[in-house]
Amino acid sequence: MADITWEDAFCGEGNNCYRFGTDELGNSYIAVAGREDVYLSDSADALRTLIRDIKAGKADHLL
Repeated sequence: MADITWEDAFCGEGNNCYRFGTDELGNSYIAVAGREDVYLSDSADALRTLIRDIKAGKADHLL
């Protein structure tokens, strides 16, 4: 299992809280706060692209 350093939780409305993390190899992680044992992992570049695309509205159709 990776040695993940988690950031403080990012919370939206209600109890929708997520945490972002990184490891010593430069991988990035996203998990629901409190469930960090179940996470999505990819490269830091992939996470950066995901966040930019979300900010640009490319995922608005999912809302």
